[in-house]
Amino acid sequence: MHIAIAQIAPVPLDRAATLDKAASAIREAAASGAKLVAFGETFAPCYPFWLSRTDSARFDAADQKHLHARYLQESIDIEAGDLAPVIEAARETSTAVVIGIAERPADRGSHSVFASCVTISPTGEVASVHRKLMPTYEERLCWTPGDGNGLRTHAFLPPFTLGSLNCWENWMPLPRAALYAQGLDLHVAIWPGSLANTQDITRFIARESRSYVISASTILRPMDIPQDFPERQRILESTETPEDGFIHNGGSCIAAPDGSWLVEPITHREQIITAEIDHARVLEERQNFDPAGHYSRPEVLKLSLDQSRHSAIDITER
Repeated sequence: MHIAIAQIAPVPLDRAATLDKAASAIREAAASGAKLVAFGETFAPCYPFWLSRTDSARFDAADQKHLHARYLQESIDIEAGDLAPVIEAARETSTAVVIGIAERPADRGSHSVFASCVTISPTGEVASVHRKLMPTYEERLCWTPGDGNGLRTHAFLPPFTLGSLNCWENWMPLPRAALYAQGLDLHVAIWPGSLANTQDITRFIARESRSYVISASTILRPMDIPQDFPERQRILESTETPEDGFIHNGGSCIAAPDGSWLVEPITHREQIITAEIDHARVLEERQNFDPAGHYSRPEVLKLSLDQSRHSAIDITER
C-alpha cells in the first residue's frame, strides 16, 4: 500500500487557507497513488507556537487573551462543517486522512480548545476524533485535557488496522497498549514538527508494536507567519527560535515493523513524503512477538479503557 506524509506549513491562525492547503496536499498525494495521507499535530489552524515565546504564563495578560481569542476564532468545529474541504478531498480521492486540528467542540461549550487527531475514512466519514489526553507543559495554557472516546482503531485500509496518537501521548504506555489490543498494525504519530521528537520514539514504537509507524510533522518558518500575526516580531526575536531559523523543522519519518527505517527523518523542507508498505512484514515480525496476542498475559495484566465522550452536561428531557 502506498502512504504519504504531508510535511507542509500551515497558514497560522487562518483556518480556511490552511484547510485548503491540506486539501491540495491530499489530492497531490492521491495522484501519486497514496491511500493514506497524514498531517502534523494541530496542523489546522496551527500549533500554538507563541506559548513558549511570549511569556504566556502571565495571568490575565492582554496579549495572551488576544492571541487566545484569535486561536478560538480560527479553531475547528467539526459538527459545524469547518473540516469540509479536507473531508471532501478524502471522499473525492478515496483516500484516508489523519490530521491534527485545534478542535472547538460544541459538546464542551464551544469556547475551549482540544488538540484532536481526526481520522477520516476513504469514503469521507469522520471515523474518530481523538482529543489529546493530556496537553504537554505550556500547551496546558490553551488546550483542554481530552478523553478516551477516540482511542480506536480502524479497518478501512485492509489488510491494515489503523490507529493514531497525538505527540507526547506516543510516550504513554497505556494509550499505546489500548491501540495494540484493538489490532493496531499501522500507527500514525502526529507531531508539531521537531526532529528531537521523532528520531527515537518512531523506531521504538515500531519495534514494540511490530507495526509500521508513521511520524507526521509540520514545517514552520518565519516566512510562513503572516505579517499581521499578533506579536509576530516578538515571537521571531524570541530566544526560543533555534539557530536554523525554523520554528518547526519537520522530522517526519516512517519505521518498519522491525524498527528499521523505511524513511529516515526529513527536516527543513516542505515535502509530500511517500513510501510503500507491505502487510507481510507485520506478520513476519509478529512471529516472535505480539504485545497484545501470544506474548501477552491478560489473566495477569489487563487494561481498562473508557471510550465514553465526556461532556459538561447530561440533559434528560421531560
